[in-house]
Amino acid sequence: MISFNYETNFKLEEEAEISDWISQTILEENRREGDINYIFCDDEYLHKLNVEYLNHDTLTDIISFDYSVGKELHGDIYISVERVADNAKDFNVDFFEELSRVVIHGILHYCGYQDKTDEDAELMRSKENYYLTTRH
Repeated sequence: MISFNYETNFKLEEEAEISDWISQTILEENRREGDINYIFCDDEYLHKLNVEYLNHDTLTDIISFDYSVGKELHGDIYISVERVADNAKDFNVDFFEELSRVVIHGILHYCGYQDKTDEDAELMRSKENYYLTTRH
């Protein structure tokens, strides 16, 4: 089950459609959907998590805690809406497009994709781009 939670003044307008899109992505990646929680927050909230749990004193747009068991995906995905908005401006893309990219990025991590090396990041980006085209 996919759930959306809010720790800031933001709310997705199309929760059901986005949830269906995420579910389809999981199926296409030959995984099973478990309990996946999206938590939308601000920079301060996510920075605190980044320092406390990952020892990274930096701002980021997403942190995901993966509790998956085998091919069944479970986890908590924290997204800074402020960071997504800034990144959308920096990359000259629509806010919702950037938000969709970050939303699916977290799921792709749970599916086993990484982005630490250039090669891995390139594959991750191509997967993101593909799934962005499947979003209706």
